[in-house]
Amino acid sequence: MLTGVVAGAVFTSPAVGSILAAIRAVTQAGAAGTLLIVKNYTGDRLNFGLALERARAAGADVRMVVVGDDTAFTTLKKAGRRGLCGTVLVHKVAGAMAEAGASLDEIVEKVSEVTKAMGTLGLSLSPCSVPGSKPTFQLAEDEMELGLGIHGEAGVRRMKVLPADEVVEVMLSHMTDPSNASHLPLSPGSSVVLVVNNLGGLSCLELSIVAGAAVRRLESRGIHIARALVGSFMTALEMAGVSLTLLVVDEELVGLIDATTTAMAWPNLAKAPATSHRPEVPAPMEGPETTVEGGTGPEVARVREVLERVCSTLVALQEHLNELDRAAGDGDCGHTHARAARAIQEWVRAQSPPVSPAQLLSALADLLLEKMGGSSGVLYGLFLTAAARPLLQHQHLPAWADAMDAGIEAMQRYGGAAPGDRTMLDSLCAAAQALDALRRPGAELLPVLAVAVQRAEEAAEATKAMEAAAGRASYISSAQLRQPDPGAVAVAAVLRALLEGLQG
Repeated sequence: MLTGVVAGAVFTSPAVGSILAAIRAVTQAGAAGTLLIVKNYTGDRLNFGLALERARAAGADVRMVVVGDDTAFTTLKKAGRRGLCGTVLVHKVAGAMAEAGASLDEIVEKVSEVTKAMGTLGLSLSPCSVPGSKPTFQLAEDEMELGLGIHGEAGVRRMKVLPADEVVEVMLSHMTDPSNASHLPLSPGSSVVLVVNNLGGLSCLELSIVAGAAVRRLESRGIHIARALVGSFMTALEMAGVSLTLLVVDEELVGLIDATTTAMAWPNLAKAPATSHRPEVPAPMEGPETTVEGGTGPEVARVREVLERVCSTLVALQEHLNELDRAAGDGDCGHTHARAARAIQEWVRAQSPPVSPAQLLSALADLLLEKMGGSSGVLYGLFLTAAARPLLQHQHLPAWADAMDAGIEAMQRYGGAAPGDRTMLDSLCAAAQALDALRRPGAELLPVLAVAVQRAEEAAEATKAMEAAAGRASYISSAQLRQPDPGAVAVAAVLRALLEGLQG
């Protein structure tokens, strides 16, 4: 794109001597001529202009193009329009033409046309600060500045903070308003290159939201977005703002924008128009589904009663689980389990749950995978899906012990945790050891389950003294983990509610 760059101090034009040294360097390297691309600021024009005159006096073929793409000012200023982010597009066009072998005259003519066919407008939620200095202007928390420059200077209008779509509409209206002396003429059917430029302090997410809004608003005006560039192209230190640049293009200009460059910061741009319209692709055909039939008779009432006991227990524990999770995670363990519980309650009230153990566990797995969310939803889904398999063929007591073991094995295989890692597995594994008694001749479900619940509760309490080795808690100092693991507590509570539901 560029053969050389001359930098001054922060927000200051480079010295004439530095500019002249750069011109001499490229001339001595064999350049057929030199084009200076200068943003329209007084200091830049003066220093680059003097360097140009001295270089010409020494016999060098040097030209200068001054870029003024600012569309902020409604009345013409004597100094003219400021040079903003559109200058980067001039760099790209000029560099592509030079690489293709165009003459200096041809390049100057083309980029001079480009400067007249583009406009830029900035907007910010904050000022910036030159290192060691105070902010260049002040903004209240609910204010934003429209039409500011890239050196921290204030804009032309201050307004209240608006949603992204409304902000972009304000910017585009100002840029294209015919009553604005510096506006960019833009009519329906025009084709443009859009640049959404980070002024320094926006996150990628925020910048993408603005970019999406810009595409939608331009499309609503009948504008074809030939290309869209999103990123940090011309910043103002840490300013939390954005600028929009529009360049009216034809096929030739699009080709120059698309031309390959080795400039490492130039985006790997898709050679395709930007649009908010997405083609709808039909969802892939799923395999034949296994029909899950709802149960009938007293067994359905029993299943409903047990599930309702489990769900009401989790809803009641919501705040307690959140409090435990705040020390080790993001504080939402209770919300996650309560969300799952309410989803099960709605499902049970809307239809008859299956009474087949395998079908019931599979249906609950599907429901939690869809509704619970987070890693907990996946872990419970894994457990229930795997636990359902041993129950397909047998429903005697040993099969329930096999189901518990199968569910735990699946969680360990994909989740990576193990007993002693301070997770829900600590409660599950303790209960599984007790449920092994179901494999003994003459075993009775409720007494064995009662022991399993007690072991699970003891294991949950014991996690207070464990050092987390899995999950978000593993990133927290063990000295801060003085409460039991919320996942282990939730599992123990589920097993307790299950026992009470069966006893009832």
